Formats: sequence, structure tokens, C-alpha cells
Amino acid sequence: MATKKDEAIRVLLVDDHEVVRVGLRKLLGQQPSIVVVGESATAADAIRKTAELKPDIVLMDVRLENGSGVEACRDILASGSKARVIFLTSFAEDESVLAAVLAGAQGYILKDINTASLLNAIQTVAAGQSILDPAVVERAIRWVQRLTSGPEAGGNKALSTQEERILALVAEGRTNKEIAALLNLSDKTVRNYLTNVFKKLRVNRRAQAAALFVKQSDRF
Repeated sequence: MATKKDEAIRVLLVDDHEVVRVGLRKLLGQQPSIVVVGESATAADAIRKTAELKPDIVLMDVRLENGSGVEACRDILASGSKARVIFLTSFAEDESVLAAVLAGAQGYILKDINTASLLNAIQTVAAGQSILDPAVVERAIRWVQRLTSGPEAGGNKALSTQEERILALVAEGRTNKEIAALLNLSDKTVRNYLTNVFKKLRVNRRAQAAALFVKQSDRF
């Protein structure tokens, strides 16, 4: 017979500040539906412990000691892990947000979130849904719009209405399959649209994240 501990959401904490990890462990440890299975301060250790401890949720900062949380997210998902990644960070820069979402993260929330909202985010993502701070989504979409309009576009080609619609859904944490269903398109068509979007944006590291996002989309 399964115990409450067996049924609890297994969480791995990843942050390069010990005081943050201690605070999160204490907070989450008070919840009967959540168990903290480990913690890491670096990207490499987060990847290793995800494979070893098999958490349901990796609660991770974007910037880590000796590495990037975004890169760790890509490596974790590429490994075939069933863990779902939530970024809990102080950084709301537009490029960081979009990179995290395209790397396959299921959540991106800011550290000024209240306790109830954090717990709800963990439970929501563990249940198979995506969650993003509305302010974060808005900033990501505005970043894309700035790249494709006005003098700062620097020669970028404007996105079509359909491309903007697809990228907005990506910024909401939607997978390719979900986008295809919502827009009545095939998975291949969505992939083609995303390829065109990143060519138009003339991105470099973002293009690599997009390619991995497309590869990983069939897992969800």
C-alpha cells in the first residue's frame, strides 16, 4: 500500500545560494504533498542528481555557479528524464525568459512569488501542466516584438500573423503538439513555422534552444 511519502511530489532544489536552498527546503518540507529529495549548487551537479534521484520537479535558478540553468534544463530533458523543470529566479530579462521556455521548461516564476503561489506552481507542473508568471510571458512577447519591428529590428524580417501566434503560444509554455491542436495544424507545420521564426530573428543560442525544444516536444 502506497504511503503519503510515496505519493508526494519529489523536488530537487537547484540554486547557487545556500541560504535560498535552506529556505526552500524548510518551506517545502512543511508540505505533506512535497518531499525535497536533494539539492545542488551547480549545473553539472543538478544534471547528475536528476539522473540519480529521479525527482518529479527540478526547481532551478537560471544562473548557477559554473554554468547556466537553461543549459542544465536542456541537458536534463535531452537525457530522457521524466522530471519537469520550473525556473525560480530573480532574473526577468526577456532573453533569459524565452531561452528557458524554448529549452523545454514547464514553468518560469520570479522569487518574489508568495508561498501559496509557489506551492500551486509545483503542484500544477507536477500534474502535467505548464505555468508561467504573466509578467514574464508579457516581457518575452514584447522582446520578440521589439526584434521584429521598429528601427531596433536591425534588418530582421517581420513575423507573419501566424508566426507571431505560434511564438506567443510557445512563450506560454505550450508544446508543439499542443500548438498544433490549438491551431488545427500538423506537428510538422508547427516545426516549420518555428524554424522560419528563428531564421527571421537571426538568433544564435536561441536557435539552438529552439532546435532542442522541437526535438523534445514529442516527449510531452
